[in-house]
Amino acid sequence: MDVILYQDGLYYLTSSRGVLYQTYCDMTTADDHVSVWHVPNNIELERWSTASILQYHTENTFLNKHGGNLFNLYQKFPVRFGIGTCLTDNGPAIPIVYDTGDAISTKNLYGPYSRGRFEPGFITFRVFNYEKAAMAICSGVKPKACHTEHFCIGGGGHFPKEAPRQCGDFTSFDWDGYGTNTASSASKEITEAAVLLFYR
Repeated sequence: MDVILYQDGLYYLTSSRGVLYQTYCDMTTADDHVSVWHVPNNIELERWSTASILQYHTENTFLNKHGGNLFNLYQKFPVRFGIGTCLTDNGPAIPIVYDTGDAISTKNLYGPYSRGRFEPGFITFRVFNYEKAAMAICSGVKPKACHTEHFCIGGGGHFPKEAPRQCGDFTSFDWDGYGTNTASSASKEITEAAVLLFYR
């Protein structure tokens, strides 16, 4: 019996409608595990793996407990304003294993005021801030306090504090200046990186 092993990389796939497209495939992430890469913007696809500022993965089968995929997980933990309170109603926080980077480098990507408000070494799904605004994911961290808008991403559509100052997927990463990595502002490095999630 021949065994065919595939590597991570670029592949051409054909959709059910016959459309040919090129995509990056993560062929080594284990079933029911999640892998996350933070890739600087404007990096060519072929260099995503080597250019990532952070890469990590989960090693437990937490998706099985939440419907087997991210769609079902977010059905259980919807990202909507006002349906929960910070810390009490957050979704699951899953331990991670770093492939690139570590807890210290993760911490240093965020502003000094934020660093004491989270614990690195986790990926957390659906969190709330003080104003009950929902964020989809805290990538690489688990909140310990409620100013999650400074280190979590993906918004639930309404951020009442100083509206419309907080907007977009990186809600308040620039609270004290764009990319300054001072006070509550995140570094330019993390602000200007795409967050890629892979899972099977």
